[in-house]
Amino acid sequence: NAARHHPTEAETAVWNQVSAVLEEAHGILAELQSYNGAGQEIREAIQNPNDLQLQEKAWNAVCPLVAKLKRFYEFSLRLENALRSLLEALTSPPYAPMQHLEREQALAKQFAEILHFTLSFDELKMTNPAIQNDFSYYRRTISRNRLNNQQLEAENEVNNEMANRMSLFYAEATPMLKTLSNATTKFVSENKTLPIEDTTDCLSTMACVCRVMLETPEYRCRFTNTDTMLFCMRVMVGVIILYDHVHPVGAFAKTSKIDMKGCIKVLKEQPSNSVEGLLNALRYTTRHLNDDSTSKQIRALLQ
Repeated sequence: NAARHHPTEAETAVWNQVSAVLEEAHGILAELQSYNGAGQEIREAIQNPNDLQLQEKAWNAVCPLVAKLKRFYEFSLRLENALRSLLEALTSPPYAPMQHLEREQALAKQFAEILHFTLSFDELKMTNPAIQNDFSYYRRTISRNRLNNQQLEAENEVNNEMANRMSLFYAEATPMLKTLSNATTKFVSENKTLPIEDTTDCLSTMACVCRVMLETPEYRCRFTNTDTMLFCMRVMVGVIILYDHVHPVGAFAKTSKIDMKGCIKVLKEQPSNSVEGLLNALRYTTRHLNDDSTSKQIRALLQ
């Protein structure tokens, strides 16, 4: 095994930056998990438009929820910056992607943890219709009150530009993943001198490591708990999706460096309740699945 690589100052700075973001990620997931929405209050307010008490009750229920949604959105921006720093660290010359992943295992693990968080967040968001209901009710109420010149007391009112950005964010099926794939695409287009392969090889290598760990019985029996399995599967799906957004021909083509058939098969061997969200992410957030270059076999596997 290679001698233990001592992190450089630059690597340590990145690790600290990402570490702070990941620490916050747990709290964000917990808040999202317990997000119940104000459906009841909103329904009553809409059904009784002249009952001012019910209007106020709905408004008071929605405001703190919107403050949460704003926090989630702002967190996505920090997550994006963390990902960019990691990509820079894991693709910088003179090392090849595989060398980077071996040298900087701590950073590679953080990259995996970001993907794990991202797919966990999006799975929870996908199954929670209250988020968009609450937010659109909030926006409707604000614009109605602007027309009637009523100033509502909202200590943390979201300004219009922020509300527009949040609307776009929550309109996505998988908002966090979209944020990350946009950031990765942007990273590649801004680093003209960096061969695109350096970024995509880093991603395909990680996909391969996860697939092998999930396929190989010797590794699999070391997974003491299902959490490690899930972690591995989420990371694998996350890097596939990023690869598919960044690579010119994507993850599904014959020339792709990711064994898509193997990856999908590994997912399909798991209990469906734990992988349905991940298979949906592959179905709906990749870019090239429906290209002509994608083999019928792969498409059939994802039917």
